[in-house]
Amino acid sequence: MISDLQTILSTNVKGMKKSAIRELLKLTKDPEIISFAGGLPAPETFPKSELIEIVKQVIEEDGDKALQYGSTEGDDRLRELIAENYNDEGFNITIENICVTTASQQGLDLLGKIFVNRGDKVLVGLPSYLGGLQAFNAYGADMIGIKFDEYGMRSDKLEEILAELKTKGEKPKFIYIIPDFQNPAGITMPEFRRKEIIDIVKKYEVLIVEDSPYKQIRFEGEDQKSLFALDGEGNVINLGTFSKIFVPGFRIGWVIAHKEIVDKFVLAKQGTDLCTSPFVQKISAKYIEQGYFAKNLKRTIQNYKEKKEIMIKAFEKYMPEGVTWTNPDGGLFLFVTLPEYMDSEKLFPKAIEKKVAFVIGSVFHCDGSGKNTMRINFSYVNKEQNLEGVKRLAEVIKAEMK
Repeated sequence: MISDLQTILSTNVKGMKKSAIRELLKLTKDPEIISFAGGLPAPETFPKSELIEIVKQVIEEDGDKALQYGSTEGDDRLRELIAENYNDEGFNITIENICVTTASQQGLDLLGKIFVNRGDKVLVGLPSYLGGLQAFNAYGADMIGIKFDEYGMRSDKLEEILAELKTKGEKPKFIYIIPDFQNPAGITMPEFRRKEIIDIVKKYEVLIVEDSPYKQIRFEGEDQKSLFALDGEGNVINLGTFSKIFVPGFRIGWVIAHKEIVDKFVLAKQGTDLCTSPFVQKISAKYIEQGYFAKNLKRTIQNYKEKKEIMIKAFEKYMPEGVTWTNPDGGLFLFVTLPEYMDSEKLFPKAIEKKVAFVIGSVFHCDGSGKNTMRINFSYVNKEQNLEGVKRLAEVIKAEMK
């Protein structure tokens, strides 16, 4: 190994940080640990038997194309199906508005690659998805956090910061929002708040990045119109994925945007991986065409609904006074708030001793706040483990309370 490795690393690499969640997951490989840490779909929702049939069909019927390089934009049939689904939600798009990515995480990285120079301002929620923060940080973004209320990102705080930046002659590259069952908070932004934010971005001419991997996992309540559909003028970039609603191992995601913006994603992606796997794209398209996707999604929603309800009841029964949590209408996560004097990072090793794991809340805050919070995933472990895990976690919290 050369002796001066550190001196030849790029500025971008030097600014990168390890994923706190991936590092924490290394500590949870012990099969005795009940892990609420990862944002993992439940393995029992994976449609293994249907996929055996579909894979065979794809190889027999379209094997030469499926096993060859594909276009950077993505498989035409898959993009047609994605467009049809979103047009049912009021998007008014064609395949020209879609670029298939290697999961939505690649879309987040490409956002940084396309828009962010070192020191550029990017507005994010407090809290916000760690993978997004990590991607933007890698390109040197100067992230400014916007506080939440019970409806998600506060529109008054957003406008306040945009106005302040304007007086300084500055403008953020985009505003990153997860409007549906937000990761980590579990909050869904109601339509009135979405409209408030749309009006604000039009006033200040700022792009919105709408990251919505959980929208279709709704257990209860009314579906809310997406920011993309409410805008209708090309001011919103929408990110989607099959990772939470089909299978994460396929790593299929997509970007939906104005064609001029999609062209930039295609250009940036060509230098990254040339194309997302044509094989898994064709499998995904055929899976949707044959009606399996809609059926399995219903089963997945019911599975997660039951798990969430069990966890909420366990929280109500076992958690001590002074601890609060969100009760989402869908998605994969609860967000827990401890008394202000508590630090979930200090709590974590004690929880591991009790064979239960979570994600510390500060990693979701671009300013390092949120030390008294934690994210809890309810989708991965079975119902019995959800109940037992909450009991163990409550014991750890009680032991640390003043």
